[in-house]
Amino acid sequence: MQTFTLEGEYIQLIQLMKVMNWVEHGGMAQRMVEEGLVRYNGEVDFRKRLKVRRGDVVDFEGNSVKIV
Repeated sequence: MQTFTLEGEYIQLIQLMKVMNWVEHGGMAQRMVEEGLVRYNGEVDFRKRLKVRRGDVVDFEGNSVKIV
């Protein structure tokens, strides 16, 4: 599992996916979320603007990241 150090209060899910290089661009990230391919704290979540905060875990295509 990778870690991502959060600078502010939160990062939006699609921005996190871009920063982690899991997708090439924001449109692709939005499609992956809409299709239910992203898990947030173990559950599928369809919110593209989801605010990911410290302690959260995001999973996508075999990749996992914990926000610290």
